[in-house]
Amino acid sequence: MPTSAQHPYHPIIYVRGFAGTQGEIEETVADPYMGFNVGSTKARMAWTGDVKRYFFESPLVRLMSDHDYGDVFVDGEDLVATDRPDCVIPYRSIVIYRYYDEASKDFGTGETPPIEHFAKGLGTLILRLRDKVCADPKNAMAAGNFRVYLVAHSMGGLICRAFLQNTSLGSEDARRAVDKVFTYATPHNGIDMRIVRNVPGWLSFGDANNFNRERMAGYLALPTGDDVSIVKNFQPERMFNLVGTNPRDYTVAAGLSAWGAGDASDGLVRIENATTHGPDANGKDVPSPRAFVNRSHSGQYGIVNSEEGYQNLTRFLFGALRADGFLDIDDITLPIEVYKELKAGKKVRSSYQFEIAVSVRGCQWQMTRQEVRENSAIFRTYDELFPGEEGSHRPPDRTRSPHLFSVFLDPSKSVKASGSVSFAFDLKVLVPDYEVDGLLFMKRHYEGGYILRELILVEAFPDPEAQGGWRIKYGYQDDNPGKPGIAAETRKLDGEEGIAIDIPIAQRASPGLKGTLRIEARPWS
Repeated sequence: MPTSAQHPYHPIIYVRGFAGTQGEIEETVADPYMGFNVGSTKARMAWTGDVKRYFFESPLVRLMSDHDYGDVFVDGEDLVATDRPDCVIPYRSIVIYRYYDEASKDFGTGETPPIEHFAKGLGTLILRLRDKVCADPKNAMAAGNFRVYLVAHSMGGLICRAFLQNTSLGSEDARRAVDKVFTYATPHNGIDMRIVRNVPGWLSFGDANNFNRERMAGYLALPTGDDVSIVKNFQPERMFNLVGTNPRDYTVAAGLSAWGAGDASDGLVRIENATTHGPDANGKDVPSPRAFVNRSHSGQYGIVNSEEGYQNLTRFLFGALRADGFLDIDDITLPIEVYKELKAGKKVRSSYQFEIAVSVRGCQWQMTRQEVRENSAIFRTYDELFPGEEGSHRPPDRTRSPHLFSVFLDPSKSVKASGSVSFAFDLKVLVPDYEVDGLLFMKRHYEGGYILRELILVEAFPDPEAQGGWRIKYGYQDDNPGKPGIAAETRKLDGEEGIAIDIPIAQRASPGLKGTLRIEARPWS
């Protein structure tokens, strides 16, 4: 969606998460950046074998140093809020949506307005920012070309969605100005806890019922039901979901929250509730791009100030290429002993877990990681992959092909003069627990074994003569470490801009797998 000479750099509005108690609200409003300036210090082993401390500035601070953004606080004033005509706002600005000021006893009434009120306020802020930016001739920006990015944590993502999806909560002009939305650890499908399940609608303490699905359906303008993660009135492809998978470091309520949310969570939001989907331009339901990182919901070791979060954020906002990986499985064979039991007429059941980790060249941190031990591996049953009657020919269902990753790439970060972008993905298909007539089949079973494991490198070179403007190579780490040397044959994507390549894979021993790694690349802006 190129809109101006400034693209892809547009003003950024940060929208913070939930504050339940009056004390938390007062602590929040006392900080000009409402917590988005918090960094972290971590220890990891260096190449020397010594444990070294690493210091990570917050993403807000790094946007200022790496991408020439600036805040809007000058001499104690908020340039967006002030009416002084001499207070001009540069285009690359970071704005904090201070919606909790109204709920503060210091700055407001001490009464917390409903989430609908916050959503309307977001629209008002966008239009005010637009008018301020466009009033400065140095920005050379017409109101119709003005765009803004929304970056939100937790409940902040629901405020953004309410504003975008519910047309009664703001103007169309303000919604049209939103280019992309990045959400950290947002409970897009509500919050579920042990015992009570979904947060009940009657739980009004601190407005916790904002995470009740019936309440959410109301302010998100969706039908009441079990799925309120549907994005409407905004392209789901332009909303990124960063999902936390580490509940252990979330210490709120002395660990009670993490216990209630369970292992497959970030300590507050369950992994299954942290993503969105919705209809694309053709009406087809598509998932929003997402990444999984082993970080907790918030805190010093939380998802917002993580290195993985910053790398995903900046590439999603400023990158030029999106790459998606799929595993199209043609056949999965059984161990010989299990196959004999199947031929003998016994009922065999199996399910499969797929682990994936993706890294980009030149970056020490993985962009996304889904693992069994972090309760985030991709899960499919055999019947999902190959639906049909037992004993009949069962062709694969490609709609259930595991979607392994979405990664965004930025040629401006290339470490090569060619401007190429490159990433690697480590794929593992784990050996399942086979069931024969309802009993686990443990013969020759070794926990942690896998049917297939491949570390594959992909490099894309900008080439105006190539199909889609990119020439692609791939390779296997085992064959040629660090150098993808196989020229890929590209094909056009059906009905949309972009190209795809197919990488054949085969593990011929039993149990084994035969299929294709399908990589789709689309221009991104």
